[in-house]
Formats: sequence, C-alpha cells, structure tokens
Amino acid sequence: MHHLSPTELAQWLADSSREQPLLLDVREPWEYATCQIAGSQLIPMSSIPARQEELDPSLPVVCICHHGARSMQVAAFLERAGFEHVTNLTGGVHGWAMQVDGSMPTY
Repeated sequence: MHHLSPTELAQWLADSSREQPLLLDVREPWEYATCQIAGSQLIPMSSIPARQEELDPSLPVVCICHHGARSMQVAAFLERAGFEHVTNLTGGVHGWAMQVDGSMPTY
C-alpha cells in the first residue's frame, strides 16, 4: 500500500498529465456532509465489501477518512481484493484542512 500526504495529493490532482485517482471517502455520511475533498465519492467503510464491485480495480484509488486509520484499513482490504493502485491519504481530511485548504471545516 502506498501512503500520500495531503500536499502530495494536491499536487497529483493539479497535474493534468497524470491519471486522476478515484477519491474514495470511507467516512460516515454525517462526516462527509461536514467536509469533503472536492470530487470525492462517499462509500462508508462498512459498505465497502458489499459495494467494491462498483469500483474499477485497475484505476488508482486514494482512500480517505478523518485522520487516515479507517482509510488505511479499507486500502488494505482493496489490495487483498485485487486492486492494483491503492493509496492511503495520511492525515485524512483533517490533514487536508490543515495543509491544503484552510477554509475547510474541521471536526
């Protein structure tokens, strides 16, 4: 599994020459309603096993949660399920708010 800091993810998203990742937010709906990274897709952690077929295992996936622990578990699960390019966002949306987007609400 790869790990990426919020600033590294921001650089990736800004680089139009790179294949853009699926930003997979695995938090709960109330958390996602509070704040999210633009373009992310919400699939709560508990729903991943039942909904993993909605995801393309050949595309890059960046797993996101509040601080990075749940997303790391989901990233490991997806790797075991055959996903080829899975990355965990270290620091999660909280890190994104602190390092990339200071206007993002935190909780």
